[in-house]
Amino acid sequence: MPRTASRDSRTRHAPRPLAERSAAPFESAESAWFWYQRARLNRAEGARLTADPLAAARPCDPDDIVRAVARLARANTLRRAHLRVLDRHGRRLTPPDARLPEEAADAALWAEALECLATSLQQKGIVA
Repeated sequence: MPRTASRDSRTRHAPRPLAERSAAPFESAESAWFWYQRARLNRAEGARLTADPLAAARPCDPDDIVRAVARLARANTLRRAHLRVLDRHGRRLTPPDARLPEEAADAALWAEALECLATSLQQKGIVA
C-alpha cells in the first residue's frame, strides 16, 4: 500500500520575521554584556524570550554575544581570568568598582575584556 503524505509532512516552516523596527546597536560592550546576562538569567528562570514592544530592537541575539566571547577565548585574546570576571560581575549585573581594594584587580581585567569584546562586537555592528 503506497504511503500517503500526511498533512503534517507538508507543513512548511518559515523563519520568524525580523523586527519591523530598525535595530539599535548597543552603546558599549558593557551594555551588550549586561543585556546578554539578563537574558541568560531570564532563561534560567524559565522565561521565554519575547520581544518587549517598548524596548529598542537589537541587531543580535543574546547568543551572538556569548559566541563572540567564546571566539575571543579560543583565540587566547581573553584568558580564563577575564572570563571569570565577566561571569562573576555579569551575574551581579554590576561592573567591578576599581575604588574598592578587593575589586581593583577585577576592574582591570573587566576593562581589558570589554575592550577586546567591543572591538569584536563593533565589527559585527552590535556595538556602535
